[in-house]
Amino acid sequence: MATQQRPRETPVVTGIGVVAPTGLSIEEHWQAVLAGKSGIVPLDERCGPDYQVRLGGLVPGFDATAHLPGRLLPQTDRWTHLALYAAAQALDDAGVRPQDLPEYEMAVVTSSSSGGTEFGQREMQRLYSEGPSWVSAYQSIAWFYAATTGQISIRYGMRGPCDVLCCEQAGGLDAIGQARRLLRDGTRLVVTGGTDAAFSPYSLVAQLTNGQISRAERAEEAYLPFDERASGYLPGEGGAILVTEAAGTARARDAGDGYGAILGYAAGFDRSRHGRPPVLARVLRRALDDARCRAEQVDVVFADAVADPVQDRVEAEAITEVFGPRGVPVTAPKTLTGRLYGGGAALDVAGALMAMRDGVVPHVAAPVRMAPDYDIDLVLGEPRQRAVRTAVVIARGHGGFTAALVLGARAPEHG
Repeated sequence: MATQQRPRETPVVTGIGVVAPTGLSIEEHWQAVLAGKSGIVPLDERCGPDYQVRLGGLVPGFDATAHLPGRLLPQTDRWTHLALYAAAQALDDAGVRPQDLPEYEMAVVTSSSSGGTEFGQREMQRLYSEGPSWVSAYQSIAWFYAATTGQISIRYGMRGPCDVLCCEQAGGLDAIGQARRLLRDGTRLVVTGGTDAAFSPYSLVAQLTNGQISRAERAEEAYLPFDERASGYLPGEGGAILVTEAAGTARARDAGDGYGAILGYAAGFDRSRHGRPPVLARVLRRALDDARCRAEQVDVVFADAVADPVQDRVEAEAITEVFGPRGVPVTAPKTLTGRLYGGGAALDVAGALMAMRDGVVPHVAAPVRMAPDYDIDLVLGEPRQRAVRTAVVIARGHGGFTAALVLGARAPEHG
């Protein structure tokens, strides 16, 4: 006789930790988003004049020594420091004590784009100026993309399946998608999301090769997605770490549905140089189908918003194709932070969950003059009050990575 298969539960987000140019907690970040308070600052002292990047999003006032064990600091890069700080926030927010849970039933899945470039550059400089004996023994692990996943796992004794996704800006959604798979397969809790800290000269040189970073010197002329003057995005650092659990597990410990449920996810890859609307539209439809959600049920789309004229056109046309002309409010809070690479999509997910909690769609806090042939309902000027029960987050990574996530205010009762 065939065994009865256990129904797969819907994952929910029960904790959020944020470390971003707009704040060092989810509430601080969210209030900055609603107020249109930017974390974009001049980069003169950080980058110097040779790199042609004048503006970016830097995390303000973050002191790793105040938040992390001293022994970890020389072993890890700033990007890992940011993630460890956000993970501690998320676990506390979820009311989870990892030491009380079976170690093999907890997992970690994070996203990284640049890895530990600041640490790596420092050690390479020591190698070439002082010799190999001056290079830190931790160079072999601190730069590595999986270092953040490993350090969170070690710190909290999480010995279940642990992964890292390296898909540039799309990686945050891909990490959450993998966390969803693990939860459906029986893992009790997954810490997921991502951070990045890519402002070392070594990292900036690599970023500049994509040709999409704005060289504007005034903040009001930089990072203008879907604008007729769009000239590229601004880089940023930070991100978000989430605690995800199966809905039944969360309800059993009286956490309810937390901030909301992960209803659907899909990913694809576009090999064309600038992307094509059919690829993104297909990913959006697959994510909606996965969520068993109709396009007209979606209350907001958090756009990828590259602010490159070609990429913006691709995204605008795909949104219009799936949701109809001006069929859904579209927003892009990342104009306040810059694109955070491995951390950016996870921060958008955090923002979408807050939009559902508070019944408000944040506006694009930039002086956007919409390109005349874009037929999307971009929220401008001020936040828009409305019930948000279902949200879609879009993320695209350089090179063709494409992902979409569907979030709901509640998990289905059976899940």
